[in-house]
Amino acid sequence: MNKILPAFLSCQSTRLNDDEKRLFARYNPLGVCLFSKYCANTENAEQINSLIKDIKETVGRDNVLIAIDQEGGRVRRLTEPEFTSVVSQQEIETTQVAKQHAYLISHDLKKCGINVNFAPVLDTLYPQTSTALQSRCFKNNIAELASAMVDEYIKQGICPCIKHLPGHGRSEADPHLELPIINANLMEMKTDFAPFTALNDAPMGMVAHIILKAVDAKRASSVSSKVISEIIRGQIGFDGFLVSDAIMMNALHGSISERSQAVIAAGCDAVCLGNAGFAANVEVCESKIELSDAAEQRLERVWQIIQTPGEFSQYEYIKNKYCAALKNIISYNYNYDATEVLNRLRKV
Repeated sequence: MNKILPAFLSCQSTRLNDDEKRLFARYNPLGVCLFSKYCANTENAEQINSLIKDIKETVGRDNVLIAIDQEGGRVRRLTEPEFTSVVSQQEIETTQVAKQHAYLISHDLKKCGINVNFAPVLDTLYPQTSTALQSRCFKNNIAELASAMVDEYIKQGICPCIKHLPGHGRSEADPHLELPIINANLMEMKTDFAPFTALNDAPMGMVAHIILKAVDAKRASSVSSKVISEIIRGQIGFDGFLVSDAIMMNALHGSISERSQAVIAAGCDAVCLGNAGFAANVEVCESKIELSDAAEQRLERVWQIIQTPGEFSQYEYIKNKYCAALKNIISYNYNYDATEVLNRLRKV
């Protein structure tokens, strides 16, 4: 078998087409990230299971990482009525509810065959925090609430991915649209680093597309070897598997191939492509990026976690407790979805 391509690719429908099958079989991607276009609008989990089965059979590995953004609130790719209604992180204030939140999401992901959740968000909320991020942040007790979620995801066999390292909360810009710049000095940034330091033993983390001016004034954190080595791996002490934020975002420049190479060269373990067409998948595959030995070692823990079957016999009881604690909120209507904004811009 070919060496694993360190990338989360995208796919175009509820089944792989022939071109995708040939590409996936040839390049052996680490994983695939599913988006609402192909998940939330399906009638039931059976279709998603079928797609995932298709992906695994094509790649030829059972440990293909199938990832999704299922944070809660407006960032949830699996929606009602087929899937559990879950609130945004900003509405979660106790560790009990945080644990229930992760349990309910784990139940839905396991039902579909998804094994990685790009959550929870550990960014610190500020008055100037970008609209793209505001409701997605805990209001307080970030480390405590995030730790409860991370532990529960792992317990149920879902690999969590903490984000957005090294801390995105001070940025006013949306990286889907432009490159945010954070002007705070390192002493000020200690507040933002703290939740990530507290969870630096998490199995997976995602690097933000932000300029951390105090460390590297020219390169986004995701493509800055200085930020990754000195801050993320160094000061924060994160030693888990490190994934880039979606490289389709306008915060980065250059071809998809150049972005992929830059992310890996900077010290990320894998590229997350994002919601992209077939041509972008080809560019990532042909970019000659490779999985490092260190990344492969970090992957062992991820693969170990996703083998855990999970236990969901208390699903109805926990769902009722969760709804009661959150005043029986059943569905949500948010007017800002950054991914959809980016999709609309590309069509103009």
